[in-house]
Amino acid sequence: MKQLKHKLLKTIKRRIYVPIRNMVATNVKELDDPFVRYLRYANAGMMTRGNTYMFDHAVRNLPADSDKYPFVEVGSFAGLSTNIFTWLFRKHKREHRFVNVDGWVLGKPEDAVGESSVKFEEYNRFIKESYIRNVEHFSAGRLPYTFEMFSDEFFKHWEQEDKLTGVLGSEIKLGGPIASAYLDGDHHYDQVRRDFENVDKHLIPGGFIIFDDSYDGSGWEDINRLMGEIKALGRYAVEMQNPNYMFRKLR
Repeated sequence: MKQLKHKLLKTIKRRIYVPIRNMVATNVKELDDPFVRYLRYANAGMMTRGNTYMFDHAVRNLPADSDKYPFVEVGSFAGLSTNIFTWLFRKHKREHRFVNVDGWVLGKPEDAVGESSVKFEEYNRFIKESYIRNVEHFSAGRLPYTFEMFSDEFFKHWEQEDKLTGVLGSEIKLGGPIASAYLDGDHHYDQVRRDFENVDKHLIPGGFIIFDDSYDGSGWEDINRLMGEIKALGRYAVEMQNPNYMFRKLR
């Protein structure tokens, strides 16, 4: 009974309290950009208020010689964050290649979505197709290199410097330094820790890592726990908390 009560309270916090907290927060800076505003009307996505402000800060303040290195995104869902980044690269005249990965698995294929007749097999396929449609439309001429796999497999390919063709038909050789990264994949501690460690191996000094759902009270204590561990490393500085965390690598 105690475990059930704890699980219920955690669900209420994540689904009700956290969204309300996000809406009423007054100290969160948001990016005022017409394209981003209209994009969010059309492109599905789960994004904390303030992320776009950090995205813009990261793109504008990347090290001057970092354009030869890619920007990496883990977790793209239906392409909202992807399209925002590609727009910001255009807006600020940055030449970084944008490389991202998503497994598009939000539930077991055979399970129904809630009490509906829709199976997750259909739902997962719909999200992937939505991603492709959204990105091909809103990022036309600046398409990312997108791979359908989980992040552990992706970083294995990165370590091996494999040449792969993504879901949008473009080929790229993975590997080498990373300019910056946005981590919004599996939110459980072991996985987000591995994603951080895999990026950390290759992130250039001065590069950024942005963590979604990382602030205290987000409902994802696992990610917030990692934030304290990164602070303690001494190799990263908190560039911004708005309300999620953005770190700059010092060395």
